[in-house]
Amino acid sequence: MKLINIGFGSMVSEERLVAIVSPDSAPIKRMVQESRERGMLIDATYGRKTASIFIMDSDHVILSALPPEKFGVRTEHTEEREQA
Repeated sequence: MKLINIGFGSMVSEERLVAIVSPDSAPIKRMVQESRERGMLIDATYGRKTASIFIMDSDHVILSALPPEKFGVRTEHTEEREQA
């Protein structure tokens, strides 16, 4: 199982990840609110501003304070190291 560090010691399974999105658009904000109401929201920002949102295949939505660009670099480097 591959894990992605989403900041502040929190990790998510790369296999369960569907998308990493920015929190700026209205549809994403609605999705976060709906997830909160259903009890499927996980806030991993530790009180900081949300910079990226993880959408998981389990219907969970995870908030992170690290920007989405950080995760693209991390997963690419992880794959390169494993292939070497």
